[in-house]
Amino acid sequence: MKTVKISLNSIDKVKSFVNEITKYDYDFDLVSGRYVIDAKSIMGIFSLDLSKPIDLNIHAEDGVDEVLNVLKPYMI
Repeated sequence: MKTVKISLNSIDKVKSFVNEITKYDYDFDLVSGRYVIDAKSIMGIFSLDLSKPIDLNIHAEDGVDEVLNVLKPYMI
């Protein structure tokens, strides 16, 4: 598992982020405080406080580098 901090501070960023990660079969979790939600759920993401950085947990052993390259625009 790999954890990175991301920022999803606009509606367009949320939509493009979900579109990017749904291309992968890995599990992605967003952690904000005590809340953990499925990062592929747009409704779940909008239930979080998007004004603050969010931890993204990537549950994958192989291919994490490829995912990190795709997620660079969202990473802090």
